[in-house]
Amino acid sequence: MDGRKSTLVHWFRKGLRVHDNPALSQIFYAANASPEKFSVRPIFILDPGILDWMQVGANRWRFLQQTLQDLDEQLRKLNSRLFVVRGKPAEVFSRIFKSWSVELLTFESDIEPYSLARDASIQKLAKTEGVKVVTHCSHTIYNPELVLAKNLGKAPITYQKFLSIVDQLKISKVLEVPEKLKVVVKPPKDDLELGDLAAYDCPTMEQLVKRPEELGPNKFPGGETEALRRMDESLKDEVWVARFEKPNTAPNSLEPSTTVLSPYLKFGCLSARLFYQRLKDILKRHTKHSHPPVSLIGQLMWREFYYTVAAAEPNFDRMLGNVYCLQIPWQEHPDHLEAWTHGRTGYPFIDAIMRQLRQEGWIHHLARHAVACFLTRGDLWISWEEGQRVFEQLLLDQDWALNAGNWMWLSASAFFHQYFRVYSPVAFGKKTDPQGNYIRKYVPELAKYPKGCIYEPWKATLADQRAYGCVLGTDYPHRIVKHEVVHKENIKRMSAAYKVNREVRTGKEEEDSFEEKPVASTSGKRKVRKATGSAAKRKR
Repeated sequence: MDGRKSTLVHWFRKGLRVHDNPALSQIFYAANASPEKFSVRPIFILDPGILDWMQVGANRWRFLQQTLQDLDEQLRKLNSRLFVVRGKPAEVFSRIFKSWSVELLTFESDIEPYSLARDASIQKLAKTEGVKVVTHCSHTIYNPELVLAKNLGKAPITYQKFLSIVDQLKISKVLEVPEKLKVVVKPPKDDLELGDLAAYDCPTMEQLVKRPEELGPNKFPGGETEALRRMDESLKDEVWVARFEKPNTAPNSLEPSTTVLSPYLKFGCLSARLFYQRLKDILKRHTKHSHPPVSLIGQLMWREFYYTVAAAEPNFDRMLGNVYCLQIPWQEHPDHLEAWTHGRTGYPFIDAIMRQLRQEGWIHHLARHAVACFLTRGDLWISWEEGQRVFEQLLLDQDWALNAGNWMWLSASAFFHQYFRVYSPVAFGKKTDPQGNYIRKYVPELAKYPKGCIYEPWKATLADQRAYGCVLGTDYPHRIVKHEVVHKENIKRMSAAYKVNREVRTGKEEEDSFEEKPVASTSGKRKVRKATGSAAKRKR
């Protein structure tokens, strides 16, 4: 009897959770409705080849391993388990559609170009094999395709326009964990399982983390269990939730000043809809509260915004061929890129951030602002695509749409155009950590430097440097550029690039104009300079 059962397969990709997972719930509901007809196999496909070529840091592989382990434990509570299938998706489904007698395949939809191409090929294969495929949108609160349709097929390119559109849309109900399978019958073993009972077991840490020497402290364990715990912990203080304003949190606190739920949203360990609903419930009880874009709901809406605009542009992660992105003549400077990547720029605040990122896989959003501005339009004049690649490797919460969108924003290539507002690599950090304790933690060479020069060690005399146990050029690098000089030159470059982009767009050559433009100085104050060109916002 068991051998004649059809199999219902849910394919986990993102959405690595059992709560609020409509695609998973669908196969559980069907199996419970006809337990005599169906076996259930929730799968995750792991391509062994990507372990070698994919640019993913050790911390994120560990997060995935812990997430898969936790997911398996949650499924076992529902009288099922996770089947981790090794191989390329096309090869895996060619085999299991037949050997497992698959009748239905469900999965969560995605917007990324690679995922869209992969899914289209699998759906085509399923059609030839007579397998029904059902997809659900559950990685975001709103379906990006519906948002685009509501805006007449175009992406809303401002945050406020996006909010005005989604205010007209309904949000799908948050689903509970599916009812556990009523009949506990394991699916019949296939040829692989008959040869190896552990064929579909979760990967071990040793199997998934190829460079364990790169692992940092395990501050943010992966998995749905930890995601729900962290959400509950973050939402305990309802007054803090209601008054939350992102700009008022500290980028350089020794412990996170925000929720650090972003990795769990990225992997889908936590449902964005559930988090949104919990926030809405709290705000109903606190009529005096912050609002988007700075509130916690506002942070979720930024995620939704970037997913929507990215869904309409397959080249969202690159400058060329990207409808949103200004064309800027960035320069290649491998030595400077290497110094920035490994926290050796000679600017302690910038270096501390980049070292925290490499060690822990997470940095505060405002810290990302500082290092992104420094790499691109602020100081080094290196393409945002280079920074995007480094973040793609090191961030636990690396997300195709959000990573590209934020890099374009911070380099003033798209969505944000006030390029004359430059983050100071000295003054910005001092605002929230005047003592320099964050620097002492992540740049320990400078631990004995006093607060008066820990942000600017080049101001210490050679004798003082020796007394502090860190001589510049020997124990810690000299600064690779002088911010007070280069950021002014880069503002001129941005002004010229904006002018060229306007001329290309309008087909009209512009006269050079001389306007008074505010410039952020290294002291953090605003002053006035004469700028060449216009800083008018890019229009569409």
